[in-house]
Order: sequence, then C-alpha cells, then structure tokens
Amino acid sequence: MFPPLRLAASLSRPSSAQALLRSALAPTLARPALPAFARAFHPSLPAPATLNQATRRKPPRKVKASKSPLLEGNTQKKGVVSQIFIAKPKKPNSAKRKVAKVKLSTGKTVQAYIPGEGHNLQDHSVVLIRGGRTQDLPGVRYKVVRGTLDFSGVVGRLTARSKYGVKRPKQA
Repeated sequence: MFPPLRLAASLSRPSSAQALLRSALAPTLARPALPAFARAFHPSLPAPATLNQATRRKPPRKVKASKSPLLEGNTQKKGVVSQIFIAKPKKPNSAKRKVAKVKLSTGKTVQAYIPGEGHNLQDHSVVLIRGGRTQDLPGVRYKVVRGTLDFSGVVGRLTARSKYGVKRPKQA
C-alpha cells in the first residue's frame, strides 16, 4: 500500500495515527541526497587540479588529419589510369590542366594531376601516385610520378629534372 493510502486508512484508528505519520515521513527526513559529483565511498568532495598541476601537465595532442588519406600512410601507391580529362582551374587562373582518374591497388579511385608539358598516358596505363594537391584544381589531392612504370619523363627538360623524371643529358 502507498504511504498516503496507508496513512488515510490508519487515521480511523486514533491510537496509532501519530506513530504512522512518523513512519510515513521518516524516509524523507532520514538523510539529505548526495550531490551528483560526489565521489563514491569517500566523505570529501573531489578537488580540481591545483594551479601547479595544471601548468605542468601538457595539453592533449590534436591528431592532424591527413591531406592525402587514400595513400593510407604510404608515400606512393600504384594504380591504373581509367580516364584522362582536361580540367579548368579556379577563378583567377586560366589554363587546361591534365588530370587522370586512377584506380589504386587498394580499389579506391582518385583524381591525380599530370605535371609537366606533354604526356604519354592513356587508359590502362600503370602509374605511381604521390600526395600533393594542385592548388587551383579543387578536389585534386594527388599527383602522378613522372618517369616511373608506364609514364615517361618530360622530353627536352633541362631544369628541375628530378621532379619530371628526366636523366641528365649527355655532354658532347
């Protein structure tokens, strides 16, 4: 029976009315409720870190997101060219940028910029992809490595040859 109903039922008996009233109100008067932040099994409240502790502790390191996530932590990945197309750059620039859609060995597809003047790429060419975005092409976060696998170096290149897969020219 609920305490109020029990109280109403026993009021008809005058002798036990006071005792019943005391027993009905006893659980609420017994002990004040503990605050939500109180530590279990400990009489004192939890103390925040002291100023000395707060200054000595290092702040938590933020994990930096990868700018080329599909390489999965590798420097380069092999893939097969599935399509080659020409893209136009963002607003202040004007050009015809060559871009290849490459299916990586992991099964994922990426858009990769083809650097340098001229190329011998076509569908089903096997290429190596590295990280590095093309600033004026939105969504292109990868570049094709020149001078490796099916992709030749730039013909007649004399400066910055290592970026374009060109050997040193023979001296006559």
